[in-house]
Amino acid sequence: MKQRVRAVLITPHNTMLTIKRIRPDTPPYWVLPGGGVEDSDESLEAALHREIDEELAGKLKIIRLLHFLETATDQQFFYLATTSEWNFENHTGSEFSQEGRGEYLLEEVPLTPQALDQISLKPEEITAKIKTSILHGQCAVGTPG
Repeated sequence: MKQRVRAVLITPHNTMLTIKRIRPDTPPYWVLPGGGVEDSDESLEAALHREIDEELAGKLKIIRLLHFLETATDQQFFYLATTSEWNFENHTGSEFSQEGRGEYLLEEVPLTPQALDQISLKPEEITAKIKTSILHGQCAVGTPG
């Protein structure tokens, strides 16, 4: 079973970093930064640090596990985290250079239910979890660092 890690990555501006995917013949959609856990990763958290470095040339501080999703083929771990350091232009992930993968655009989305309603964040279950967490004050993370 494939394991994936993703970050609800909060910036000092109280926005969330997302990656807008634009692919041929598919309406645009957004995903959270992260990716697959590799055999060489010492832990899920280590995998998340590696993925954020590859995708965003960024550093993060993990606050806590926010949500877990499991399907017949994979497990996804969604962490609440903060960042104040990223540079999408310096990403190194191999997916960015593969032919036919479409475009990847980094976008900051305000951390509000209304802003989440304006994008198609995948998987849909995480959108509902983030909105509920915002409404209950569970996405408050204090000062990023």
